[in-house]
Amino acid sequence: MPCVQCLLPMQPLERAPLQLKDQLKDHTLPVDQIPDHCPVPLSESRKQELIEEITAQLTARDAVLIAHYYVAGEIQDLAEATGGFVSDSLEMARFGKRHNASTLIVAGVRFMGETAKILSPEKRVFMPTLKAECSLDLGCPPDEFEAFCDEHPDRTVVVYANTSARVKARSDWVVTSSVALPIVEHLHARGEKILWAPDRHLGRYIQLKTGADMMLWRGACVVHDEFKTKGLLDLKKLYPEAGVLVHPESPEDVIALADAVGSTSGILKAATELPHNTFIVATDKGMFHKLKQKNPHKRFIEAPTAGDGATCKSCAHCPWMAMNRLQVLADTLASATQMIANEIHVNPEVGQRAMVPLNRMLDFRV
Repeated sequence: MPCVQCLLPMQPLERAPLQLKDQLKDHTLPVDQIPDHCPVPLSESRKQELIEEITAQLTARDAVLIAHYYVAGEIQDLAEATGGFVSDSLEMARFGKRHNASTLIVAGVRFMGETAKILSPEKRVFMPTLKAECSLDLGCPPDEFEAFCDEHPDRTVVVYANTSARVKARSDWVVTSSVALPIVEHLHARGEKILWAPDRHLGRYIQLKTGADMMLWRGACVVHDEFKTKGLLDLKKLYPEAGVLVHPESPEDVIALADAVGSTSGILKAATELPHNTFIVATDKGMFHKLKQKNPHKRFIEAPTAGDGATCKSCAHCPWMAMNRLQVLADTLASATQMIANEIHVNPEVGQRAMVPLNRMLDFRV
């Protein structure tokens, strides 16, 4: 469930010292490692043909489609129309585990497919394309991370779900943005020191909220790292009545301007429950599909990623999430060769070790 702070006005964050910032390598992906994402637009008739093809293939393969909020709206709608599910990564994992289909089709990024396979090793798990990576996952190489953990054996290792199976297997806890704060609060209350990876912005937010002793891996999401404080302040002048919703993978100074901070599910809840009729939203623009569906009479404006120092690596949409397209999904389901090429495999021993911290998260009760 989303943390309660998602629905409360943001309080000023007290400054806390960063730990070993200058001693840790920056693992943020450089611009030249970010793929372009320019999908070819489809006619409405072609979309309908593909939807019918995919629906038939899902039935024939005893498969269920599970989609993240950041993928294209037509894939989200298709998942729900065929008995599948759309949500954040935590609820995607739970749904895949409890659903009785023998095959899971995960429309998202690779770590989501791996998590589904770890939690349901008896099922076959496929993705529209295995090229759909995650900048946080890529920015946390398992060999380097394992060595880093070995250097700090006194710390409890807490990793964000946006990581590989091997990184999860080396951790003590896996968390998503919807449960990271209460879990770290729980560990801090027990006097544990934290080694956190990979998103430094989310880690910093949690450190400030909890006062926990946290050593932060220096990774960042290429989408959320782009939101700009000056641009957001300028936009707030144009829409003074707007509420500001921010995902905690965003930079610290952007978070400080928020009316509510939360995971994707937390942002959805805040948009529904806060009184504003207009919102400026600092997260992947794929969220706007569900935000508008659930709040048809409210207005949602993209937080700016342009301005001073901007590179626009993603322009507020994950280029890997954008690889999940109807045509790609249809091609994979229709071809045995493509299915084989896009099947998720996790080393069973690694999967068993990763299952332990994942189950700790799934069993945790706020």
